[in-house]
Amino acid sequence: MNKVISELKAVSNPQIAEGSQRFFKTGKGDYGEGDKFLGIRVPILRKIAKKYAHISLTEIPSLLKSPFHEIRLVSLFILTLKYEKSDQNDKEKIVNMYLVNTAYINNWDLVDASAHKILGDYLFDKKKDLLYRLARSKLLWERRIAIITTFNFIKNGSYHDTIKLSEILVNDKEDLLQKAVGWMLREVGKKDLNLEIDFLDKYSKKMPRTMLRYAIEKFPEHLRQKYLQNS
Repeated sequence: MNKVISELKAVSNPQIAEGSQRFFKTGKGDYGEGDKFLGIRVPILRKIAKKYAHISLTEIPSLLKSPFHEIRLVSLFILTLKYEKSDQNDKEKIVNMYLVNTAYINNWDLVDASAHKILGDYLFDKKKDLLYRLARSKLLWERRIAIITTFNFIKNGSYHDTIKLSEILVNDKEDLLQKAVGWMLREVGKKDLNLEIDFLDKYSKKMPRTMLRYAIEKFPEHLRQKYLQNS
């Protein structure tokens, strides 16, 4: 673990860190309030994660609890790499580890880099009750985990849970959740446009404008305007 942290700190860049703190909204009252950055680009983080993918699973929670954003992201990259190469027993351990540490998967990029690859894969052929509990969480990031997890289902031709979770989250007040729901609805539309249209015909007038804009981003212009004008 110390080697991972040492290597990350060795390639840190204060200028990049300063830009990241602005980009990830770390000011008082913002969604990333108080988050700290080393200043390391994602391709470098992925390279370091591959180098240390062999570390023990028991070392990952300490990395995931780091105050530094990039260390948490690397820990999730490593966890994902381990999950992909694990047997069913170890996959279950990784999923449990993920779920007890959601408080530290606390920014949109951390969720988006891991939820569908770990939870999405694991839950694809299992009961999805967990996602519906997460969707009703008071914690923004757990709600985002719930909907982003379904990206895996969409890729594998299953859209039911994306639609049902979107119905639960359709009035969510958080901008980052609205964007996530709109994004997943858009992904459904790429596979089954009529299903997305059915959802929009039912909810477009009540859903937040941000969610709607994300959902219809790839629509033909005349169809986009139809929903924008009727919302």
